[in-house]
Amino acid sequence: MIRKTITRTIFYFLGLLCFATACKESPETTVKNPETASRPEGEHFAIVIHGGAGTILKKNMTPEREAEYRKVLEKAIRTGYDILKNGGSGLDAVQKTVNVMENSPLFNAGKGAVFTNEGKNELDASIMDGKTRNAGAVAGVTTVKNPIDLARAVMEKSEHVMLARKGAESFAREQGLEIVDPSYFYTEQRMKALERIKDKEKTELDHDEKTAFYDPYIRDSKFGTVGCVALDKNGNLAAATSTGGMTNKRWGRVGDSPIIGAGTYANNQTCAVSSTGWGEFFIRGMVAYDISALMEYKGLSLQEASREVIQEKLPELGGDGGIIAVDRDGNMVMEFNTAGMYRASMNANGDLYIGIYNN
Repeated sequence: MIRKTITRTIFYFLGLLCFATACKESPETTVKNPETASRPEGEHFAIVIHGGAGTILKKNMTPEREAEYRKVLEKAIRTGYDILKNGGSGLDAVQKTVNVMENSPLFNAGKGAVFTNEGKNELDASIMDGKTRNAGAVAGVTTVKNPIDLARAVMEKSEHVMLARKGAESFAREQGLEIVDPSYFYTEQRMKALERIKDKEKTELDHDEKTAFYDPYIRDSKFGTVGCVALDKNGNLAAATSTGGMTNKRWGRVGDSPIIGAGTYANNQTCAVSSTGWGEFFIRGMVAYDISALMEYKGLSLQEASREVIQEKLPELGGDGGIIAVDRDGNMVMEFNTAGMYRASMNANGDLYIGIYNN
């Protein structure tokens, strides 16, 4: 009797062992439907950039010039992508990506910044962390080589959100950021643009002040910004925006780029957004935050919220421009209502997209 009991017990445990081994090795335990499975850990990230929106027409672009833009856009986005792929933070990715565009004379930020009415370059930038919703911004700086670096320093090294002009530059020096002579930002192309706009503005104002304000050439002087949004492997969102503002601006004008909620916004519960366009309208509409709010309170998808704000709400105010955005699930959006927007995106698979025109 005892022997039978021992034998049965041995066979029972052997059976359990075989069953467990079979379950472990059986292909039936592999999830066959990837749509219902969780994405592999460490492979859930995305990055999107923009280099400004406006009247960007293929007929006005030479093949050589277009190739230059595409080259810098690709260099910029791959910079951020490599950081994300190697497990870096979204904040590092957006900052370093924007640095590439700030260092290029092609875009209206940093080296390529436009000129004010006084012939100066006044730079604005902001950055936001979707995890903590901490943010930093600067406005009207003239000697900081990379304004986005200063914006991040404001976020992490001070108790403030925004610093402006001389105070911001003093803080930059205290933080050991690279300071340059204002002449560093001079480019002949931007100076000639200022001269043309001044000449045209004066001619039109002498004839009809209203015509000058709504002239498309002068209106396009209000466009131009660079930005980046990213989702990192830890599920954290980040957004960054940098600009030289609008050509021929006066009186210390500041647009939407350094305004948290208008030009830049990030919230891990919804999305990260960077704006580009006619800043006065983006400020009035709080465009970046509005997209997040529509997702949070109305339950819209990122695509639905972006389309409603950019294609409906912004035009109703009289504004033009666009946004880039990424949500917490890695969905990416590049929405604009102008003739074009310099833009690029990459997902966790390394798929690269670069666009310029509205097509």
